[in-house]
Amino acid sequence: MSATDSIAVSARRGAPEETTADTRVVGLFEGDTLGGAAAALVASGEAKPALKKLALTHEDGRRLLIVGLGKREELDAERTRVAAAAAAARIKELGCSSLSWAAPDGEGIAGAIVEGTLLALYEFTQFKSDADEAGGSAVRELEIVADRDLDNEVAAARAAAVAQNGARDLQNLPANVATPDFLAARAKEIAAEHAAVEVEILGPDEIRALGMGAFAAVAQGSYVEPRLIVLRYEGGGSGGHLGFVGKAVTFDTGGISIKPSAKMQEMKFDMSGGAAVIESIGAIAGLGIEAKITAVVPSTENMPSGRSVKPGDIVTAMNGTTIEVNNTDAEGRLILADALCYAVDQGCERIVDLATLTGAIIVALGSTYAGLFSNDDEWYATVENACTSTGELGWRLPLHPEYFELTKGQYADLTNASDARKAMSSYAAEFLRQFVGETPWVHMDIAGTAWGLGRNYVGSGASGFGVRTLMELARTAG
Repeated sequence: MSATDSIAVSARRGAPEETTADTRVVGLFEGDTLGGAAAALVASGEAKPALKKLALTHEDGRRLLIVGLGKREELDAERTRVAAAAAAARIKELGCSSLSWAAPDGEGIAGAIVEGTLLALYEFTQFKSDADEAGGSAVRELEIVADRDLDNEVAAARAAAVAQNGARDLQNLPANVATPDFLAARAKEIAAEHAAVEVEILGPDEIRALGMGAFAAVAQGSYVEPRLIVLRYEGGGSGGHLGFVGKAVTFDTGGISIKPSAKMQEMKFDMSGGAAVIESIGAIAGLGIEAKITAVVPSTENMPSGRSVKPGDIVTAMNGTTIEVNNTDAEGRLILADALCYAVDQGCERIVDLATLTGAIIVALGSTYAGLFSNDDEWYATVENACTSTGELGWRLPLHPEYFELTKGQYADLTNASDARKAMSSYAAEFLRQFVGETPWVHMDIAGTAWGLGRNYVGSGASGFGVRTLMELARTAG
């Protein structure tokens, strides 16, 4: 787990000045006046109210960091995460060991301080010979101070941030470490930690026995065995049976339709959807959220070899649909096809899948939004609300019968890649739609947001995108 897991987070009611932390953070809004040592910084203009602006002084033997929060009426959870991350970066430079934040009023603001701080303090140094020399946060305690009860909000935010950083750990691991079996072992750890979680791990023989010909076809080119990872969370709740499905291709060469070599090392991130699903279940169970969830994570490598699936091969998915594999680099939709069938077969009543599925989504939406596709307006609205409330933004893109026409195969029911290179993200989503039947479903294409997101609390590396959205869905829809 990430080192941020060891940071103690607490809430306290009372005067911010009464903290025992070595560093205190105070937000500055436009038009505000501050007293004490901070007043001189404000008067001189060194402390500015513009968002993320920082100024440092000392008061009563401890550091006092002033962070700009902009206009009071514009402060929301996302802007707070940004401000908290800016403060965290400065605190890390100073070598602070304990931090106290005076939380402004507002819904979700205290939790956002926790998230922004812990996400910004994250580092991945596992393979550095000298981790201390490579950097690292000295922060061991974070206190949130306000005149209201924040215990539950702060605890939930800490759980979300730790889980998101855990997903980032899985993403950042090299593919020779984070194999399908490694992800399965992490799922087993989560199940062992929580009585409400059960785990089932299916290997290649069981995958084939279930009729998962699409998944098996992708996996056959690798000498690393695939795993279908299933986590079942029984937390009660009255919202019905939710299904979380996450693509986990632990390395994607493209197979026989091999990718260009430039930046191919980033294809270790092609398991990001699965990482988010696995770690979200651990956080949901840890918080005891009332929900019933089946999480399905198909995990494999996509490798070229003498036994790889070939362009033109025809495979049969779990629901009997036949598929022409005309591009072996369109493998994510193949493994998801069988995983979605499995989720439906397990009785999931509403499904969301997360997948680094198409480069086209980056062209369309950049890294600002994940692409959202759905066959059900009501379920879509629930998922979109979860995305918006957590700052993991999603934008709806269309499904259409004309896109379905493109998915029809010449020699089989469907083809995984059309010669007509049109609406490629919608095409992929329409392909997936054929494997959920009438079950309400939302597909989240996170190829643009899983890494390189660029927000200052996650930087340009692995983002752990989707963890907080899934947790919010469990809370609101479970």
